[in-house]
Amino acid sequence: MVVGLSLLAATAYGLGTVLQQKGTLQDDGGAGVRFLTGLFRRPVWLAGAAVTVLGAVCQALALRSGPLAVVQALTTLSLVIALPFGVRLTDQQVTARVWTGAGATTAGVVLFVAVGAPQSGAGGPSATAWLLAGLVAAFLVVVLVRAGSARSGSTRALLLGAAAGLGYGLASALAKALTGRFADGLGAVLTSWELYGLAAAGILGLATGQAALRTGALAPAMAATSSVALLAGVVLGLTVFGETLARGPGHLAAVVTGLAAAILGIALLSRAPAPAERAPSPTAGR
Repeated sequence: MVVGLSLLAATAYGLGTVLQQKGTLQDDGGAGVRFLTGLFRRPVWLAGAAVTVLGAVCQALALRSGPLAVVQALTTLSLVIALPFGVRLTDQQVTARVWTGAGATTAGVVLFVAVGAPQSGAGGPSATAWLLAGLVAAFLVVVLVRAGSARSGSTRALLLGAAAGLGYGLASALAKALTGRFADGLGAVLTSWELYGLAAAGILGLATGQAALRTGALAPAMAATSSVALLAGVVLGLTVFGETLARGPGHLAAVVTGLAAAILGIALLSRAPAPAERAPSPTAGR
């Protein structure tokens, strides 16, 4: 059940992201709040948002009974699923380098978690653990957004996508915590701080993620978002939820190898050609 729901979430996220990118490329020159509010007037972007929400529901159901690290690893497959949709809908150039990078990134992050055999923690998260996680995530997002704002093209997409990954990774962790309150009824869910923290983290991921997609470079944006969300999920699972990984030299070597493969894949994807770099206007031909 956890595997099936996670794969459904990955498929919805992959298609939803491409549809949302198509909406962001219908650029009217706006920025900041104007850019974000303008997205809600674009049917294709709204369709992508609806599909993404469906993915979030599937992921939340998977998180209710599965370890955070496992669910995040499986939803990372949205990176690969999105590429064919990107070719069809947003004129992405999926070269051999892109496929190699996508394969290396996906295989690396899945290996990093799967071979580690994550197991659910015994106790619930503490307030101190949540506070520390939130402060570290906020600091890293600020650094990534500032660095991305000073760059363009695939590098900008990579940095902003990484910031989105942190937001989504934190949102996934909060969603898992929120599912623990379902048994207490709707009132407990609506009055829990996790719900509003989830909303804030989700909005953060949405804003930075759409800015990354706006560059036109789908592969670097999705690679960074998926990889960082996965790694954030692993770290939060270990530090906040007390999840454990399998021990032993063989497992450690596999985990290190997986992490190295993920970094290599991201490096390859960061050099992917972007449609926005090949056309005078991102609205041309659309």
